[in-house]
Amino acid sequence: MTSPATHRVIFTPSGIRAEAAEGQSVYEVALASGVDIQSICGGKGLCRRCQIEVSEGDHAKYGVKVSADHLSGWTDSEEKAAKRGDLKPGRRLACRAQVCGDVVIAVPEDARENRSTISKASTGFTTAHDPAVRLHMCELPEPQLDDNPSDAEALEAALAALGVQARPSHHVLMKLQPLLAKNERALIAVVRDGAEVVDVWPPSQADAYGVAIDIGSTSLALYIYDLTRGDLVHEASAMNPQIRYGEDVMGRVSYIMMNKGGEAALTGEVRGQIAKMLGEACAKLGITAEQVLELVAVGNPIMHHLFWGINPVELGQAPFTLAVKDWFEAPAAGMELGISPAARVATLPLVGGHVGADTTGAYLTQLDRMAGKSALLVDIGTNAEIVLSHNGRVAACSSPTGPAFEGAEISAGVRATPGAIERVRIDRESFQPTVRIIGHDQWLGDAEPEELARHRVPGICGSGIFEVMVELASCGLIDAGGLFRPEMAPHRFVQEGQSWKFLLVDRPENPIWVKQTDVRAVQLAKAALAAGVRLLVDFLDCPAFDEVLLAGAFGTHLDSSYVADIGIIPGASAGQIHSIGNAAGMGAAMCLVNRAEKQRIIDAVRHIEKVETATEPKFQQYFVEAMRFPTAPESGGGEGRRGRRRQR
Repeated sequence: MTSPATHRVIFTPSGIRAEAAEGQSVYEVALASGVDIQSICGGKGLCRRCQIEVSEGDHAKYGVKVSADHLSGWTDSEEKAAKRGDLKPGRRLACRAQVCGDVVIAVPEDARENRSTISKASTGFTTAHDPAVRLHMCELPEPQLDDNPSDAEALEAALAALGVQARPSHHVLMKLQPLLAKNERALIAVVRDGAEVVDVWPPSQADAYGVAIDIGSTSLALYIYDLTRGDLVHEASAMNPQIRYGEDVMGRVSYIMMNKGGEAALTGEVRGQIAKMLGEACAKLGITAEQVLELVAVGNPIMHHLFWGINPVELGQAPFTLAVKDWFEAPAAGMELGISPAARVATLPLVGGHVGADTTGAYLTQLDRMAGKSALLVDIGTNAEIVLSHNGRVAACSSPTGPAFEGAEISAGVRATPGAIERVRIDRESFQPTVRIIGHDQWLGDAEPEELARHRVPGICGSGIFEVMVELASCGLIDAGGLFRPEMAPHRFVQEGQSWKFLLVDRPENPIWVKQTDVRAVQLAKAALAAGVRLLVDFLDCPAFDEVLLAGAFGTHLDSSYVADIGIIPGASAGQIHSIGNAAGMGAAMCLVNRAEKQRIIDAVRHIEKVETATEPKFQQYFVEAMRFPTAPESGGGEGRRGRRRQR
């Protein structure tokens, strides 16, 4: 007996080479070889997702010559798919095409699956593609009088044939029979966690989607992923409408304490904004709300509680008790988020009363990076949340920095909007400031009055506030204690009552001033953060950092040299400081794309030791010591670092 003929199969772009027996389907060869190719029907020709392209001609690189007859002829399934427009011109279905000779097979990007996901925004992350929701195309047999199982049983049997042991939910049972009647007994089963059929769809080309949301006190960041493929397909941000009830989280807690039903109003605001953003996203993507089946959110403890509709008043007073601390999930039905009623909503675990799911999300993205190092992770906001890893232990705390770094409590402070000052330089000899504004690359100053007049400059945003303080200190225009030294540059200072103010941008209609009260607000904020860092350093006996990671949108825009010079991270040099973007939102996305990340962060949070700054006796001492500006001269001393020039 002669052995069956074998043929060479080369898959691109992966470069995987395999051998196929005569008549073996391309899909079977791909599965056996570990080729990244999609299918939700188990190779039965129903889902039309395993599309391939055959590269005909001489392929010297692979030593093969390919012709059209090296694959079997078209099948009825392919003809039907082509007529419906589901099979693109020049393509075949891998599960229907059989190998009859040597072939080079291209797997298009839209037909690949099980890819690692690397985010396109903010922090990049890599994780396996294994979402909680999977789609399975099934064709149920026609019932017979002598063989007539229930349709639920038939669905379970069809899924079992695909290796999935799942039972239908009540929602599915209500939809099942009408759907089967309309679609010749074919459907897509939406299975969650490999155990429950949560929805059924017509046998179309629809995909499942999930949403990761970072609920910040100032803004909301939303990321939508195609769960079938693992791709980021949409991102958006918007102001958190709760801000009208209070600039910071404690202001919102105060509103709730003083207004009956206030928590319901704030919950409605944030859910309404999320629903609006999702509605706009679905319209842009051309998908339905029913296709959005998972939502994972992060936020600080008060944002977390308000998202769930939990009154956060207990978090506004000692001992800052959480209503729930662990990973929490619930059905989306009734939350009015504008997604499928079959969707599941979840939030990451919290560390403690003021260290929330946003911190654990950021920590998840950096788990491997921080392991085995003395690494500090800081999310700078109205509450700075800090995580330190050292010598096998991890500790976390929060510090009440207030909103100064975000532009609030600063006389000319604004949010990061077009025209806002984001970079500042002050000449060491003339004390002439130049600034750079958001949306414009050119440096502007008094020497370019016409150019400066062309732009709307509403004020200074967070990164600009950071830089102007360091520049003032390094030029000797403030002393180490934060007091202005107007004698250094009389032409730039004007007295205002009992204090002084510095002219940053000279415009007749809208001059931008830095006031003594602004310096004091920054001192208070930086001192609180530095004191929190020192407490963690003491707690873990950490002598030095290997790396300092700044999370959040604000941290993304900071220059590491200014972070080092302002003294918010004691002992850290510019080379150790790195911005990691919106790591909180990316942590939520990791849990969305790979269900194994859920247990990973649950386990990691259990080992974080919480340090309560409010009860630590050394906090006040460290706070007072950190009020000083390290690069400024002592009171009545020299002129700061006038010899040091910043590079633009």
